[in-house]
Amino acid sequence: MKDGFIISALSVTPKKSVARFIGLLARTPLPGIFNRAVLRFFVWKYKVNLSECQGEIKDYKSLSEFFLRKLKPGVRPIDPDPKTMVSPVDGKAYAFGPIENDRFFQSEGKAGSVKNLLGNITNAEHPLLDPLRYEGGHYAVIYLSPTDYHRVHSPFDGDLKCLNYLPGKLWPVFPAATRKIDNLFDKNERLVFGFDTPSGAVALVMVGAFGVGRMRTPFSDLCTNQKEPGRCIEISEPLKIEKGEEIGAFELGSTVILLTEKGCLAGPDAWKLIAGSQVVLGEPIAHTVTSG
Repeated sequence: MKDGFIISALSVTPKKSVARFIGLLARTPLPGIFNRAVLRFFVWKYKVNLSECQGEIKDYKSLSEFFLRKLKPGVRPIDPDPKTMVSPVDGKAYAFGPIENDRFFQSEGKAGSVKNLLGNITNAEHPLLDPLRYEGGHYAVIYLSPTDYHRVHSPFDGDLKCLNYLPGKLWPVFPAATRKIDNLFDKNERLVFGFDTPSGAVALVMVGAFGVGRMRTPFSDLCTNQKEPGRCIEISEPLKIEKGEEIGAFELGSTVILLTEKGCLAGPDAWKLIAGSQVVLGEPIAHTVTSG
């Protein structure tokens, strides 16, 4: 009932404008005593494990800085097996399975379109983002709650060859929303990474959400939800990315979706995920077909 009311209210709310305002507030430094009070409330409300974070509450000058906190070295060991794909984030494994007839499932009974998710790119524009490349492959949807660490890391060794920024709406992406809003991930702001890996093509999609909607990547000066037009960013020299290397960050939100081409994973039982279970950065989530 509560979730349904929130979604109904947001349907008539100028979500992008509100998100920009929330983001401004989150980035505004407050006087020390008030800032510490806000951050302590956030830690209490969402049960953030401070022992994993770099620094102390007093070291963060705003809620946004704290939300983008880094982890202490070594608290998220990256599985070294070259035949595994690891989780790119801390979050909940919400859905996973085969891609069939351009469809992946955002929740039970609610399908999304791979073509729309990737931005309807053709093979001539960029082969790694051509939706036909992923037909017969697999997908996984991982939802990040406010509790989670919000930096995104590479789940494999590979070459990053392109980025595609897709402006969109900023619907909430919590599980109840995925059950109520058709094609939710197709609608929202997205930042798509096209990777060539030893096992095949993989697309990693960062999905923005209500409550700021800003996403960043160290490979471009792009910052989403800033009224910029969408664009596909060709990377002139493929970037060698190591498993566990940071590739992006959410300023608030959201969801990561992985798409693998057919033959990338070691069969239909390759996933090591359990729907609804928590995963952490660096733990193996799938078996791939090659050792690289």
